[in-house]
Amino acid sequence: MSFRNRVSLRDAMRGIVEEPLLPMVPKRFDYIGNVAVISIPPELAAYKEAIASKLFSMRGNTRAVLNKVSKLGGEHRVADFELLLGETTETIHRENGYAYKLDVKKVFFNPRLYSERMRVTSKIKSGENIIIPFAGVGPFVLPAAGKGAKVYAIEINPDAYACLRENIRINRLEGQVTVIQDDFENLFLNGEIFQILDSKTYKESQNGDSDENCEKVGTGEKFRISKKIENGEKAGNNAFSSLSAYPGPGEGKNKELQVPGSGFDRAIVPTPYGMDHFLGEISKLVRKEGYIHFYTFKAESQIPGLINEYKKMGLEVELYRRAGDVAPGISRWVFDLVKKEM
Repeated sequence: MSFRNRVSLRDAMRGIVEEPLLPMVPKRFDYIGNVAVISIPPELAAYKEAIASKLFSMRGNTRAVLNKVSKLGGEHRVADFELLLGETTETIHRENGYAYKLDVKKVFFNPRLYSERMRVTSKIKSGENIIIPFAGVGPFVLPAAGKGAKVYAIEINPDAYACLRENIRINRLEGQVTVIQDDFENLFLNGEIFQILDSKTYKESQNGDSDENCEKVGTGEKFRISKKIENGEKAGNNAFSSLSAYPGPGEGKNKELQVPGSGFDRAIVPTPYGMDHFLGEISKLVRKEGYIHFYTFKAESQIPGLINEYKKMGLEVELYRRAGDVAPGISRWVFDLVKKEM
């Protein structure tokens, strides 16, 4: 979870960092498992090792200290990090009763959203069919599956995809989650409901093999998927029946994935920065009166305009709230939307 000690890091560095530079010492840093993550400004480059040592001593089980040197970037949504102390950035992070195995340098994970994830999870009912694009290592996926929902998770980053599979296994949620490794945008090529490319999906089954190391994904373990649409193939028809996942050569029988005919009951969309256009696509997959939890990055002055825009899309705003500040004047906002029009 996000960590702020009773004695702040800035206070702890008093007498070590020169007084004129002391205000630049970050007030906040995060623990992801036993890895401390901080962003040290360039002006404090000479003090990086001292800051890392102090962080290492502030919590007894710390095993590594990372300095975040860039913002999230690229299609895999990962930042660049500098390892200041420790030997490995692999860890197990525990949140809201679930364990997440990950490598902090290779995947995106925001521990500050733990209370927001708990809020959304509290709304889920057993038996719901839920789609989660940008699923990462599973911080929304596992709690949803744990509530008894059937979850379809989509993630492009191969490292995050592999860790998600492993996290499903170690949390004993096999059979509740279908994991698809693909770019979410690919699923809507040519206006089809799903355009899932060859060898891009993996169905966790009760007796399926698991990854011993969540960093490695064997191509033989991926599945090919074929599409069965009963009442038309265009997304505008909202006509799902089922998706059949076929294992690779010699890997066993077909596994049938049931998708609701009227659409998903709920979508949870932790949208990356600048990708708001996905809301229109995801809404096509949700049934009437279904829910969409949509995350976006905006200034507060933009919120009234967004509410009007969503209304024109046939989406009723049931709730909206700030879910953390990300830059001066820019916050992460979550909208709980109810689909009112098909």
